Amino acid sequence: MKKYSYNLYLIIITCILISCSDSQKQKNVEVRRKPLVLEKHLIEDTLSDSRCTFEEAVAGSNAPQHIIDQLKLIEVTYLSVDGKIHKGQILTNQEIANDLVYLFDFMLAQQFVIEKVIPIVKYNWNDSLSMADNNTYSFCYRNPSYSKHAIGMAIDINPRFNPLRWKYKNLPNEPKNGIRDTTLNGTFYPGHPVVKEFANRGFRWGHTFSKYYDDHHFEKSK
Repeated sequence: MKKYSYNLYLIIITCILISCSDSQKQKNVEVRRKPLVLEKHLIEDTLSDSRCTFEEAVAGSNAPQHIIDQLKLIEVTYLSVDGKIHKGQILTNQEIANDLVYLFDFMLAQQFVIEKVIPIVKYNWNDSLSMADNNTYSFCYRNPSYSKHAIGMAIDINPRFNPLRWKYKNLPNEPKNGIRDTTLNGTFYPGHPVVKEFANRGFRWGHTFSKYYDDHHFEKSK
């Protein structure tokens, strides 16, 4: 009888140990499958290139009120030329605001370098000064008869890395200090993943313009 009780005791202990082991294995599997999510705003080395309100971003613009009412100030995150994550701001049309947020997330995932993103009010609404500083921006009320920047439906990215180059005229690049080197991170070329993603979101690339290669420019029609 004692031998029977002892054997029964061993069987019960063995079953308990097996059950605990299986439970622990399942727990370990669940832990391994849990994804690690890092919020970008928690990245310690994030640097801010622009901190302005909407009112400050539109101050001094000659745009009529019905255009100002179409604009939105958004925050974007990007990898800058110093190898660190930066935050900037874009004043843009509400219709492409979500597109730009998505595209900046895509460019960050691709580790595509963008030097700075600051509303052009910092440059006194002077496109030439902004381009020479390699600044990325969207809205600027200029040449309203044909420029989509005048309604915030275009964006210029890294103008100094992607200068406007004339196709048929012997004119200097814009900006004048712009140098195109497709081996440099931050430069666009046909077939570039970022160029393709802009096209997927309905944007036209300035490289396809008839008179010049405006490689830093992307625009979208309403």
